[in-house]
Amino acid sequence: MADIDVQSITTPSTILYCDACGMPPEYCEYSPDFETHCIPWLKKAYPDLFSRLYGGRSNKGDDNEEEEDATPRPTAPWTTKERLVAFYTKYQPDKLGGIDGILEKYSGKEDKLFNALVKKYGPEPEDPYYLGSDSDDNSDEGVTDQLEGMNLGSKKKRRGAAAKKVNKVDTRVIVQKISRNRKKAVTHVVGLDTAPGIKLKEASKAFSKRFAGSSSVKDKEIIVQGDHLEEVAAMIVNKFGVSGDAVFLDLDGEFVSYA
Repeated sequence: MADIDVQSITTPSTILYCDACGMPPEYCEYSPDFETHCIPWLKKAYPDLFSRLYGGRSNKGDDNEEEEDATPRPTAPWTTKERLVAFYTKYQPDKLGGIDGILEKYSGKEDKLFNALVKKYGPEPEDPYYLGSDSDDNSDEGVTDQLEGMNLGSKKKRRGAAAKKVNKVDTRVIVQKISRNRKKAVTHVVGLDTAPGIKLKEASKAFSKRFAGSSSVKDKEIIVQGDHLEEVAAMIVNKFGVSGDAVFLDLDGEFVSYA
């Protein structure tokens, strides 16, 4: 029997693939989402590998980690898969390989999935699309102007009830749903900063806890992930003590008093 050359035997290699772009980390720099998705994922999941591959790129002469502030803002919010990847990257990176199976199992029940994950592990990671004060999104332009120019006494009472005259008040809050794509929506709260004694960051944290999803403050607006139009309005009235006469629902462009 011929002798076996042990040195010629090779063992299988394990190849790591980026969960953001699907390429090996060495090639992430060629991905269009390199700055916005690949780098944050690699920093969290494999910090040593990130330092070895790209550590020199992010060092711009400062000892602080403020280079993250220079990261370009994403052009769209996370997809459901990206939300799940971010969640497991933060809490259970060893389960990242089963993301597709989880999505298939919970298809159509994504909200229940994320609610369960938040209860088990903790708060959902912030979507970078909603972070920061600079906004390129023009979908909400004019809402604040509409607030100031509203004829509060002529708006209909919700659910088709008779019109009710509302006295003008300094506090005016609009709650509206913004659809980002066919399935994804966010709830915007405009004008809550006009309510005395309410801090937007604290209110945002309360919304995040109540709806088990991300919530952030941007340009004096609170953006809550998901469609929670009436629930948010109810919370503003019942939890934060804002009069229902000062809260309005944006229903297809018509501002309807919550009172």
